[in-house]
Amino acid sequence: MADRKRKSSEPEVIFYKDELNDEFSTAQIEAKKIDGSWKYQRNRALSFFWYRIVATPIAFFYTKIKYRHRIVGREKLKEAKKTGCFIYGNHTQILGDPLIPTFVCFPKKAYIIVHANNVSMPYLGRITPYMGGLPLPDDMAAARNFSATVEKRINQGAAVFIYPEAHIWPYYTKIRPFGDASFSYPVKHGVPTFCFTNTYQKKGRRKHPQIVTYVDGPFYPDAELPARKQRGALRDEVYSAMCKRAERSDVEWIKYIPADEKDKKEEDQ
Repeated sequence: MADRKRKSSEPEVIFYKDELNDEFSTAQIEAKKIDGSWKYQRNRALSFFWYRIVATPIAFFYTKIKYRHRIVGREKLKEAKKTGCFIYGNHTQILGDPLIPTFVCFPKKAYIIVHANNVSMPYLGRITPYMGGLPLPDDMAAARNFSATVEKRINQGAAVFIYPEAHIWPYYTKIRPFGDASFSYPVKHGVPTFCFTNTYQKKGRRKHPQIVTYVDGPFYPDAELPARKQRGALRDEVYSAMCKRAERSDVEWIKYIPADEKDKKEEDQ
């Protein structure tokens, strides 16, 4: 949908009904249930092989060739050099979103909290857990294993990535509203929070936009507030930073329009 060859300079148009819940990924996947039998912690040698030897080089060349990808502000992560951290980002790429975190936090390993769809694909789904994919749990037993794994990775000094918008809107140039539930992680573990914002910018004569990623932070919970308000305040800081960075986008590859505007225009005709 989003990456097909353009015959016109005009952006593709997508009409949406629900800014919070509409999903525009083209993948049709039947998600497996993530229960207590799911193994969150995989063989270290295989994880190193798939993550460092296979995935990282492929991701580097793919993001550089297709998106001319560039990161601004990665030095801010030095604040978490000796600790784990949580990093929040906007969800706007089907293939890019699993790959870009690798370079945002390098040389830390990136673990990404994902929907079960990501580990349910026929072939790629089998290796996604080795590359850092942490599927959200579907029952209490899995939830305990999931929480223990997140805690272990943070204690190891890794970076855990979260896409709080939850649903993919390819090439969207704004930040969609999101709740504060996922901000309970940094409040619980007491580690720095960062955010990254993928923006779409004009690059020379290329029609396809360049992705420029901006890193911001660190942000810390306000320990003087109750836990619930801590995560709300942290969410607001991250959301504000991402909205400000999103203003750097100057290419609208896909235009998203509320469906009621389309209906109103048809009624007027």
